[in-house]
Amino acid sequence: MKRGIYLFPSLITLGNLAAGVMSIIFASQYHLSSAAWCIIAGIIMDMLDGRVARWANATSQFGVELDSLCDLVTFGVAPAILMYQVALQPLGRPAYMIVVFFAMTAALRLARFNLRAQSGEVSSHFMGLPVPAAAGILASFVLSYELFGDDTITTKTIPLVMKRMPFFYRFVPLVMIILAFLMISNVQYGNFKKMKLGRPKSVQNLAFLLVGLLLIFTYPQNMIFIVFSLYVLTGLISLAWRFYHAQRAKRLASRTERLYGRRKTDVGQGEDPLNISSRQ
Repeated sequence: MKRGIYLFPSLITLGNLAAGVMSIIFASQYHLSSAAWCIIAGIIMDMLDGRVARWANATSQFGVELDSLCDLVTFGVAPAILMYQVALQPLGRPAYMIVVFFAMTAALRLARFNLRAQSGEVSSHFMGLPVPAAAGILASFVLSYELFGDDTITTKTIPLVMKRMPFFYRFVPLVMIILAFLMISNVQYGNFKKMKLGRPKSVQNLAFLLVGLLLIFTYPQNMIFIVFSLYVLTGLISLAWRFYHAQRAKRLASRTERLYGRRKTDVGQGEDPLNISSRQ
């Protein structure tokens, strides 16, 4: 029974790898929606394997290394090839550079994550954009873009989102470069791995989760794209917020220092006549 429990998380991780390989095969055959759904399936399995391992008390360095190797294929290589087939191919050689650069930054991001995991560092946030999130926003874009202008599809869509799809399509190369730099940056992103919905204090989180799942069930392609887009933006908004407060603190400190120096000078100038008279 123990061996079965220890093997189960690894099987889920290998399922993640299988999804990545199938995504590459589907993308090479121009079955773009199927390739994108494989990446989404890989993201779900990536979320499950760690939770199952912790629940079964089966976490190990082997599992961490296996997870990173599978993530590199599913979230580094597969989405890059998918976007090459979708939007980058007309660019020629620059497209090769973008695809390779995205895969390389994904590998660097995963290597840095492994080093932090080995050091035993516990943090409430991720340092840099997680690789599954970068892959998720690209895969979910493909799912939404495939619906654009197709009147034969009965899937429910959000008109406001669908109208922005051509605009996003034009900036796919730039978006991939930005995502690549975010992965290797020091921008902080929320870590939801340790969120426990069973605790009473997380009832609000449970309510948000249920509403989110309901919206995803109603508008699957569009809502998945919105969720990943908002997650990517949260790191940038948090960075801008911290920068604003840091600059504000510097201005207040500088103003206080100038005011303190001016008062000290005024006090010094007022004491000079008294000192001279006392000496006389």
